[in-house]
Amino acid sequence: MVTVVDTVEGAKKPRHPEKAHRPDQPVQMRKPEWIRVKAPTSRGYSETREIVKSHNLVTVCEEAGCPNIGECWDKKHATFMIMGEICTRACAFCNVATGKPAPLDVREPENVAHAVKTMGLTHVVITSVDRDDLEDGGAQHFVEVIQAIREQAPGTTVEILTPDFLRKEKALEKVVAARPDVFNHNLETVPSNYLTVRPGARYFHSMRLLQQVKEIDPTIFTKSGIMVGLGEERNEVLQLMDDLRSADVDFLTVGQYLQPTKKHHPVIRFVPPDEFKSLETIAYSKGFLMVSASPLTRSSHHAGDDFARLKAAREAKLRAA
Repeated sequence: MVTVVDTVEGAKKPRHPEKAHRPDQPVQMRKPEWIRVKAPTSRGYSETREIVKSHNLVTVCEEAGCPNIGECWDKKHATFMIMGEICTRACAFCNVATGKPAPLDVREPENVAHAVKTMGLTHVVITSVDRDDLEDGGAQHFVEVIQAIREQAPGTTVEILTPDFLRKEKALEKVVAARPDVFNHNLETVPSNYLTVRPGARYFHSMRLLQQVKEIDPTIFTKSGIMVGLGEERNEVLQLMDDLRSADVDFLTVGQYLQPTKKHHPVIRFVPPDEFKSLETIAYSKGFLMVSASPLTRSSHHAGDDFARLKAAREAKLRAA
């Protein structure tokens, strides 16, 4: 585990002040072999890191401590996190810093678009922190980033991973009108875990959000992801799959939860690879166009390749109809 601190005028500021007084959660077991990854050292990783830093950008790859950062950055794949690096919520699983965010950077849309063009990305993923402090939850900023990418890199497909825009009227409609190629919103876990794992969110609001995307624009691919190993029961995961299919969600990702620090929710169980394979098989049988389920699966891992497969799966389904 890594403890990350910000330095402000020589004093150390806790990354997760809301968790500072919580008792340490037990680290119950060592990571199994199938979940371990090597530290990133490649030239491609270093080049991607330099592009990100030179454009004054934030990536969820770094902020959330993604285990796939070495692989993705080596291939010049990155998930840009807009609207700053401070989140207004304090989910028990997430390593993104919590606190009072800074004002929006008006230059960020152009900076993101320029980085996308510089890296030569054919597919880009844009996510954000929760910005409950903003009237529209940051919806207009998402729109401006999408538009800037379309202008500077018109051949790049755009996938967005959004917050839930809880109690932000018309925010969703604004983002959908910008026509991202993929609209992703993660459920993160099963409903019974929400009070302890995702207390600031509401399961059925998130489900309805995904459903509304399809109602507004059926051509946009929808996607959602969950973590396992948080104490969920298998039948709860299968019910969640049914709920997502009822909302006409196209793509499901399932990955292993990893505890960022001792102050975060503990790993209850490391799920073996064969169980992920079983979940993948079941999810396909329920009608998802795409499923990615493995210990190291994350929402934006292999997103470009998966988007190509997603389009092919829809086309095959239409031909068969």
